[in-house]
Amino acid sequence: MNNKHSIFVGRRASASRLGANGPCLYSSSSSFQPGACAMRPRLTSARAAVIGLALMSAASINHAFTSGSTGADGDLAPSVDTVINLPPSGILNYASITIPANVKVTFKKNVTNTPVVLLVAGNATISGTLDVSGTAAANSGTAGDGVLADDGNPGAGGPGGFGGGRGGRPGGVNSPDRLGGKGLGPGGGNGGLRNICGTTDYDLNQGYLGYGGGGGASYGTLGAAGGSVCGGDNPSGKAGLSYGAAELLPLIGGSGGGGGVAGSNWAGSGGGGGGGALLIAASGTITITNTTGKILALGGAGGNVAPAGCQGTPDRSSAGGGGSGGAIRLVATTIAGNGQISADNGARGTSSCAYEGGTGGDGRIRLEAETITRTAGSTPTHSFGQPGPVFIAGSPTLSITTVAGVNVPQPPTGVADVRLPATTANPVTVGFATTNIPVGNTVKLSVVPASGAEVTAVSTALTGSTAAATASAAIELPAGASTLQASITYTVVVAVGEALSRYAQGERVERVTVTAGLDGKSSTTLITVSGREFAAPPEALHIAAWGG
Repeated sequence: MNNKHSIFVGRRASASRLGANGPCLYSSSSSFQPGACAMRPRLTSARAAVIGLALMSAASINHAFTSGSTGADGDLAPSVDTVINLPPSGILNYASITIPANVKVTFKKNVTNTPVVLLVAGNATISGTLDVSGTAAANSGTAGDGVLADDGNPGAGGPGGFGGGRGGRPGGVNSPDRLGGKGLGPGGGNGGLRNICGTTDYDLNQGYLGYGGGGGASYGTLGAAGGSVCGGDNPSGKAGLSYGAAELLPLIGGSGGGGGVAGSNWAGSGGGGGGGALLIAASGTITITNTTGKILALGGAGGNVAPAGCQGTPDRSSAGGGGSGGAIRLVATTIAGNGQISADNGARGTSSCAYEGGTGGDGRIRLEAETITRTAGSTPTHSFGQPGPVFIAGSPTLSITTVAGVNVPQPPTGVADVRLPATTANPVTVGFATTNIPVGNTVKLSVVPASGAEVTAVSTALTGSTAAATASAAIELPAGASTLQASITYTVVVAVGEALSRYAQGERVERVTVTAGLDGKSSTTLITVSGREFAAPPEALHIAAWGG
């Protein structure tokens, strides 16, 4: 089982960020739990039975599916473009939602970057736009806005999504700051790195600086690799890995594209942000109105780069990869209307002189209802089924608890959670805590700096119990801000593997990978004895939690 958790750490006194946006990706979701009864006359058993049947019949006529909304946030019915501040839980309880045509609703992230969860007691009608998309990276060089200070800045992930990697900063051949940063999230694209093709160091021996585009992020589908002078043997700028389950339980957003490598004079551009994550659960009908209605969780584009005067010189810079599309899950008694539903990928960044970034992968879309009258498709193609549970709990979890003796807030806020002075001696010790994972297994820890390649280490074996265990790892932290990502993989016993086989086309499962998020979200992948991988539905998580 692989359970992944990410944080940002800095070795300088300047504030650093924590989060898997670097969402730390882990399995149990944040608690999504939002009396007295008056005395009533006692009824005879016959009368009680009749009234009970009548009530049951009325309930079935009104709404077969119940969202659990308290209606505490009233009706959402904006008349102008509106930005909604997400509460700490990310959950809003509406009585109804009505977004008119030509009105756009977006969301301001909360500090733990949770997905957007809209619970609706009645109907939700989307005639305008509901948008949780990631943003594009800044353009660099003459392709930019003329402000060099923002060259290389990555795109931000939408709510519940992950940010792109930074474009490399101008520098000499051996400067690590010149290398592109890796995109954040479980499917983050790799940054453009130094061009060493086999035994040939093009940067050093050939003078080809800045030739390496950032990789596209992945999610429901794979992104594309960034361009490189090495061609098919490109050692950097690879796309990220696909992840997540078709059921979108738990809910997790898209990942960020990798940043492009810089030359000596011009910055590479950053990767696009991953699309956010959105759940609408309505007890009545969700309608996406024909022509005008839109629900969007798009990946952000990688930044474009155009260094002035780069033609005729090998000193150039490359573009960032696109972010992957996000996640949209709609659950209702009825889903109607043929408006747009899209979690499309982010476009690759372009470079006028060197190499383009890779295109991002598509996100995931899930429709669940007793009745679906919608006939239009979606981008990408949605999966569908009967209404399932809105939330799940009880999955295996992994969290990073300490870095160099500094406690990591649980959950992290995403901003300045861990600060280490520049005098902090390497290697530093990183602590972990797990639940529902067998002892004796080890955690793989990787450090992803803002620029350059990641550093990895393996922890001590988990000690404690399956219910609650701990471990630690020693690792070299680069100077500056970095993202720490942890994952754990273990082999399940044959009995558990056989029990999971029904989710893997009848083949016994040998290992389980759980990628977990900053605010407690996780996605699970089943790996069979032949190496095939299957996204796990929510009920499989409880079987996987039995252990090895």
